[in-house]
Amino acid sequence: MDRRAFLAAAISAASAAPALAALESGTPPVLRGTLNAAELGLNPEAREDQSRGLQQLLDIASSEDRDLFLPPGTYFVADLKLPPRTRLTGVAGATRLVFGGNGDTMITGERAEIVALANLTIDGAGRPLGEYVAGILHLTGCRNVSIDNCLIVGSSASGLALDRCEGRIIRNTVREARAAGIRAIESTALSITDNIVEDCGDGGILVYRWNEGEDGTLVTGNRISRIAATSGGTGQYGNGINVFRAHGVIVANNRITDCAFTAIRANSSSNIQIVGNNCRTCGEVGIYSEFAFQGAMIANNIIDGAASGISVANFNEGGRIAVVSNNIVRNLSGVGPYPPEPPGFGTGISIEADATVTGNVIEGAPLYGMALGWGPYLRDVAATGNVIRGAPVGIAVTVVEGAGAAVISDNLIAGATRGAIVGMRWDETATGDLVLTGGRGYPHLLIERNRVS
Repeated sequence: MDRRAFLAAAISAASAAPALAALESGTPPVLRGTLNAAELGLNPEAREDQSRGLQQLLDIASSEDRDLFLPPGTYFVADLKLPPRTRLTGVAGATRLVFGGNGDTMITGERAEIVALANLTIDGAGRPLGEYVAGILHLTGCRNVSIDNCLIVGSSASGLALDRCEGRIIRNTVREARAAGIRAIESTALSITDNIVEDCGDGGILVYRWNEGEDGTLVTGNRISRIAATSGGTGQYGNGINVFRAHGVIVANNRITDCAFTAIRANSSSNIQIVGNNCRTCGEVGIYSEFAFQGAMIANNIIDGAASGISVANFNEGGRIAVVSNNIVRNLSGVGPYPPEPPGFGTGISIEADATVTGNVIEGAPLYGMALGWGPYLRDVAATGNVIRGAPVGIAVTVVEGAGAAVISDNLIAGATRGAIVGMRWDETATGDLVLTGGRGYPHLLIERNRVS
């Protein structure tokens, strides 16, 4: 019996599938190229669990540094452990790995040198995972990760969970995960690009760190839609893209719709770039940069439909340094998913410290077109060259004692029925229209050359 026939017999016995006929006898040649799982005894039509057979094939392919091909069919598996050099590919839309529920995990990999998965359907079938299992595909400490053109569906936890990994997650579709679609924690040199994430219970794409630190994940070109907040809360869940404690992240050119809370939420994430995203129909704030961050670039985004538009907040927690420029914010509702704290929802752009707000167009904000500061939390803000239409108050600026400097100039404000620029003491109106007085009496304000109609 030659080597292929021997492997076929061994794998088929392990997986309860019949082996194929032995190949010609004689001295076995050196095997090269891709291993075909069906030729080696795995049965794509079997209804039995085939975990043991597939595990053996993965281990053999890893030891020989070769690809493993899974032909079209359905393979029921559980507790698969990806070996150090995993290269597994199938036929897109036709090769299905289905969680049989006979274990705590479906597919895991730990400290692998290479994980290359392509053209597979990975179906959790809604079956419960172990209590502490993060996703139906869970990788930990893996390098050279490439997950390409896979469908990941039906997870009772997250779809794809990555801990301390590097690599590329590209062109996949992730659907119907009970938690998040893609969850990446403590990443290094990770790209999440051109994926579709939809119909997930608690989040779309999460980029987290347990402790604040440089991360550098790229989240670009993804389509994210219908993200719920099944676990409730006031923003912990229900976000299209959520970046937490991860510095140097780029979130660019994504299309995000129908999120229970925020399209893009950055929490305690410094030097973040949120650029060129198209965001529609968000239940809370369209784009958020909040809590302890230093450095946020929010530019060239479109927000159409949200409770509030863009919020750069929490100077009281150290949140500072931002550029908010060339965004379009429109069709805000003023109604959020929970009872708000003052002043409520309905503001186009909110800003607090060490920031410029320039070149934005805001239309249809039911509370304020723009809010500068909150109580004493205002420092060194320039709001220039913006167009604000159809907000009862064009620009609300704090005049509470201790507030820092603000320049408000060269803005065009139309249809502000309660005042173009109004001083606020917290959420209470404290002045008349400051455009008429040039801000006299408030030395921390420079108000000039604004056009009101």
